[in-house]
Amino acid sequence: MHGPARDRGDGGVLARVRWDAVPATELERAEALIRTIPDYPEQGVLFRDITPLLADAAALRTVIDALAEPFAGGFDVVAGVEARGFLLAGAVAISAGVGLVPIRKAGKLPRPAASVDYALEYGTATIEAHDDIAPGARVLLVDDVLATGGTLVAAHDLVARLGGVVVGTSVLMELEALGGRDAVGDVHAVFRA
Repeated sequence: MHGPARDRGDGGVLARVRWDAVPATELERAEALIRTIPDYPEQGVLFRDITPLLADAAALRTVIDALAEPFAGGFDVVAGVEARGFLLAGAVAISAGVGLVPIRKAGKLPRPAASVDYALEYGTATIEAHDDIAPGARVLLVDDVLATGGTLVAAHDLVARLGGVVVGTSVLMELEALGGRDAVGDVHAVFRA
């Protein structure tokens, strides 16, 4: 049973989660560990530092469960987007008993099978992956933050080019004001800011 979106008390809301799967108090505790760093990496940016959450075993387990729960049993492999997405995706894959396919920035893989270019605010970037996704495999995409959505849109395209089928996209945090959901479509966000 899914609960309604819940107010965090600071104007943000927690994403819809199964109340019987991940208690709200555990999610609230995990979210409280995320630090906001102003003006990093540049002036005007509020960087979300998830390293304190990653260092806390109970909080990490809580968010890994929350990332995977809506898709439990419905995916064959997890694809994680570089770089913080790798950390979360690897843990989701282990928890679910499935494999992990890394989606990397251009030039980081020894045998890229497919690549996709996508637009940034200040230019273009490219992501790549090996051909380790079996044809027709059900893929859960995992990343740390949904901002403008460009990277995740490109990741969807990349998985399709490799023959996989994206069955879900799960992120730790959605930055709602940046409108990424409009570009990506349906996304499961554990936290929203």
